[in-house]
Formats: sequence, structure tokens, C-alpha cells
Amino acid sequence: MSFSFTDPKPNNEPSFSFTGPADVEEHLQTIADMAHEILRLVAEVRGQINT
Repeated sequence: MSFSFTDPKPNNEPSFSFTGPADVEEHLQTIADMAHEILRLVAEVRGQINT
């Protein structure tokens, strides 16, 4: 299993890549953690707006 995310640069070098299932799980967990933090911050801002 191999994934690669690249910037639309002319040289097309990968800016983010991982190849093993363990790497995939680790990156998915990192993304999930970021998403939870974003949702927490959105809730915090909404709370401030509504007061």
C-alpha cells in the first residue's frame, strides 16, 4: 500500500508520502486529532459569539 500527496509544483516532488499500513494509521490518527482540535476551537468561538 502506498500513498503520495504532492503539491502542484513543476518538479512534482512529493511533499507528503508514506508507504506502510502503520504509517497510514499514524497519519490518520494525526488528521483525526487535528479535526477534533478544529471542532473544539469552532465550538469555543461559537460560544464567544453567542454571549
